[in-house]
Amino acid sequence: MAVLRGWVASWACPRVLKRAFSLHKAHSIKDMENTFQLVRNIIPPLTTKKHKGQDGRIGIVGGCQEYTGAPYFAAISALKVGADLSHVFCTREAAPVIKSYSPELIVHPVLDSPDAVHEVEKWLPRLHALVVGPGLGRDDALLKNVKGILEASKARAIPIIIDADGLWLIAQQPALIQGYQKAVLTPNHMEFIRLCEAVLRDPVDGNDRRGAVLRLSQALGNVTVVQKGEQDVISDGKQVSAPSSWLPLVRAPSQGSATTKPSRSTAAPPPPPP
Repeated sequence: MAVLRGWVASWACPRVLKRAFSLHKAHSIKDMENTFQLVRNIIPPLTTKKHKGQDGRIGIVGGCQEYTGAPYFAAISALKVGADLSHVFCTREAAPVIKSYSPELIVHPVLDSPDAVHEVEKWLPRLHALVVGPGLGRDDALLKNVKGILEASKARAIPIIIDADGLWLIAQQPALIQGYQKAVLTPNHMEFIRLCEAVLRDPVDGNDRRGAVLRLSQALGNVTVVQKGEQDVISDGKQVSAPSSWLPLVRAPSQGSATTKPSRSTAAPPPPPP
């Protein structure tokens, strides 16, 4: 199973997966064995019996003239944890820059074309999951195309992770993912506030993050919400969990896209060592 596909499924299933392992404290051998088993369940094993693409074909929708780092990090991260193929659907001007970052990515310069929805839709049968938003920007024409891509993806029941300016689009039009339980929203603090104001019509109670995440998920029809922060809060509208933090601190905003966090950086990755 594709790594990212498995990640989406793990959050979107009725039982919210709770991490019980942290590198910041000592753990028993049993705890470590449980964690290793979790990793084994997610990471595709190496085997000679599989063909190219069988362990995951991921699509990233995002990347414009200003923001090219975020879609790169989202796409390359999928490859680094075991997926076979990463496609980036970006604007024409962003494509050469993203291609220059890595020869491993399949880059489609179609997102700002008049027939963008059709150009992306013809690839959807080959994809296991879609990430929408890294480096997308807020151009009206691009957002209109992304809206069509979301509708086409839902029609094919493709798991979708929505982040960054993809979340800005959802805040403007929550009906786009209303009730689509194969969607995972990954807002940071400000994106979460924006979503709550748009969907719940209430200010966020900073003293009750768990309750706010639960209510937002329920209001969207049990869409999984991963509210990122010092401690992530996750809910599928039925349960809510705040697993111990395990991600490293991220200084460069674009590098947050390795975990589909929002990005505003266009900096290229460091060159390989000589």
